[in-house]
Amino acid sequence: MGEAKLKLAKREEMLLSCAGVQTMAGRVQVRWESESAATPMGQLAYFIEFLNLTGLWSRWLESAPLSYASPNAPSKAEVLGTWLLSVLSGHRRYAHVTGIRCDGVNPGLLGMDKVISEDALRNALKRIPQGPGCAWLDGHLSDSVSALLNAAWILDIDTTIKPLYGHQEGALIGYNPKKPGRPSHAYHTYLMAGLRLVLGVEVCAGNEHTAKHAQPGLLKVLDELPAENKPKLVRGDNAFGCDAMMTALEQRGQPYLFKLKLSKNVKRHIVSVFRQSGWTDAGQGWEGKDGALALKGWEKNRRVVVLRRPLTGEIAVAGEADGQQLLAFVEADRKAGKGITGYEYAVLVTNTDYEIVSLGQLYRDRADAENAFDELKNQWGWGGFTTHDLHRCQLAARAVALIYNWWSLFVRLANPEARREAITSRPWLMSSVGRRTEHAGQTTITLTGLHAHFEKARAALIRTLTP
Repeated sequence: MGEAKLKLAKREEMLLSCAGVQTMAGRVQVRWESESAATPMGQLAYFIEFLNLTGLWSRWLESAPLSYASPNAPSKAEVLGTWLLSVLSGHRRYAHVTGIRCDGVNPGLLGMDKVISEDALRNALKRIPQGPGCAWLDGHLSDSVSALLNAAWILDIDTTIKPLYGHQEGALIGYNPKKPGRPSHAYHTYLMAGLRLVLGVEVCAGNEHTAKHAQPGLLKVLDELPAENKPKLVRGDNAFGCDAMMTALEQRGQPYLFKLKLSKNVKRHIVSVFRQSGWTDAGQGWEGKDGALALKGWEKNRRVVVLRRPLTGEIAVAGEADGQQLLAFVEADRKAGKGITGYEYAVLVTNTDYEIVSLGQLYRDRADAENAFDELKNQWGWGGFTTHDLHRCQLAARAVALIYNWWSLFVRLANPEARREAITSRPWLMSSVGRRTEHAGQTTITLTGLHAHFEKARAALIRTLTP
């Protein structure tokens, strides 16, 4: 009698979960299931194989400084697996973890029994000690790029400002171009140019956004690299062309290329070379003039290169997106009332002996690094997963950078012809309906493609399989 009632209850539940909806194609029945082994990220199985065969996942798991005393606590795999799946899904807040808790396929592939809740994830990260936790993630960040540093490469340094709206630790008012007066955090990032891989990141209070706050992290990255793996050039914008930064790099014999702010003395130098001869081609419409300069506070003269290009119209001053002012001089034949030519200027400082045309192109190439910073900020959880304490913000920034590196390497393995940003690579190589079935001891995941280039995605993912 009890079994009959149970069957009847299940039948009633099934009937209640099946409802009709009226659509443009007519009336259709919609059935809800909460226990099916399905996932919207079916193609992620290939990425999980990549993590497994390279040992990246197992090493990350084994070295995590996380431990529990309670037998009811989640395992390391459940904590880190939830974190991994959330970051790969493009989440920016711990609350977004709820959106993947019913994934019935990928958690099992990662050795997890379940996806833990947002509160369990927050509490787990709180248990990781600050020093060992940062060292753990920094070590894996270094390992993710170490095999690629044998070739010549450039290190780009940049600072990203993350506005904050709560009462977080380190939420102080500093430089904030988008929301002046709003408390923020400053993310000092060290990037491998070209491949767009992150070597390190430091999260600081909002008023610690200057070069002197980015310098310790940069020197730590450089000092930990073997001599044969050091970058051929350290490159940064006008925030980093200060004496302390350049002196520290010169003491290490490290070449650098920075842009200078157009301060009063820099403008005087531009005036002094403006009508001199010897301007040479610097590429893409620019021309350059070599010189030497010792600004106030500098310990010595340094090589500077003034770059200029003509502007159309009578523009005397222009502005960049970051608020930096561009100086423009005007040449004019006032009697004739014509021949007006404005110039846009940029001044670079370097300790290299590269030709002017090479230096101009090297700095213009920094725009590609800006694309990487933009991708991290807008397409990944960069600056997200914010908590009241700064410690977990440090861990979250490093974890997002690490998972970003892993995914970037995997995507280049699947598609070596070109680099794809997350906004295109995730739907293409990750998103499809996956349903898991088991029969005769064999587990099968059936994928139903959602992307128009599903066949190309299949060919790319099969390319990643080991022979």
